[in-house]
Amino acid sequence: MERVQFIQHKGKKILHLNFADCKADEVLAVIEQAKATIKTQVPQSVFTLTDVTNTAFNSTVSDAMKDFVMHNKPYVVASAVVGVTGLKQIIFNAVMRFSGRKLTAFDNVVEAKDWLAGR
Repeated sequence: MERVQFIQHKGKKILHLNFADCKADEVLAVIEQAKATIKTQVPQSVFTLTDVTNTAFNSTVSDAMKDFVMHNKPYVVASAVVGVTGLKQIIFNAVMRFSGRKLTAFDNVVEAKDWLAGR
């Protein structure tokens, strides 16, 4: 399964970052792959859909996510996130505060894709 890939939804090119069901070490590998992909894009051109459903988080992953979101700031126009429940809500809020970015949480992938397509 490809965890970092561009998809099309209603004519919009969206970078799908699939962290669903990842263990902490897998999250770190996906972050590195995503960074490499994003830095090849034109600034202010990327729409991201990040799925963190059932993703394992620890302090290392939390710090890596903060760094990742900061790294992406010059490239990303809009970000939708799915799977923000429980403790991940605290990490989600901390990442937004730290990065100064607005990330929008959704209940499911379809809602997130529709929102991004309308941007």
